[in-house]
Amino acid sequence: MLSHDRVWAAIDALAERHSLSVSGLARRAGLDSTAFNKSKRLSADGRPRWPSTESLAKIIEATGSSLDEFISLIDGRKALADALPVQRPTVPLVGFAQAGAGGFFDDAGFPVGHGWDLIELPAPAGGPAYALKVQGDSMLPLYRDGDVLIVEPGASVRKGDRVVVKTVSGEVMAKVLSRQTARTISLVSLNPAHADRELSVEEVDWVARIVWASQ
Repeated sequence: MLSHDRVWAAIDALAERHSLSVSGLARRAGLDSTAFNKSKRLSADGRPRWPSTESLAKIIEATGSSLDEFISLIDGRKALADALPVQRPTVPLVGFAQAGAGGFFDDAGFPVGHGWDLIELPAPAGGPAYALKVQGDSMLPLYRDGDVLIVEPGASVRKGDRVVVKTVSGEVMAKVLSRQTARTISLVSLNPAHADRELSVEEVDWVARIVWASQ
């Protein structure tokens, strides 16, 4: 039977399965960190408040779960769900210094060769992806030294997307795509202490969209 208490208990159980607090689960899904707090589960007059179908869809996607798994938690089949191992895909982990060096990437912006360290993705990516480890403070305040960016070279990029750009000269930077034409690419710096950039397409080796960051 679908009930208010069981739906919220399933959200708690899903967070627990992935070693997250309910606030951490909300952040991973791109929601407000307080979206699943206990205080949000009842309205001011004491009536039950239900999570939206959109927020449920987002946490299911963000944890790499399926609708059937979530329903099993609502049904009380938590023990069966917990017995199933959470299989997370792994991707190569690359440092920014390696990303800027020659010979480590193909023309499409994917790491080549073997022997890379591997890192688990928090959820399946939409296509082939890899991880970049932030070095230095040039991306503050959004990304800190040691943060990991999940980059998906095959993903389409649009105005406002956060991207990693590698120039022909070997410079690697994380910026916000401001404008892209047939001749130029305009980039806005994440750190106001660093200048915005406008590059000709001849200067750009590849551009890849950032689809997730560990923060």
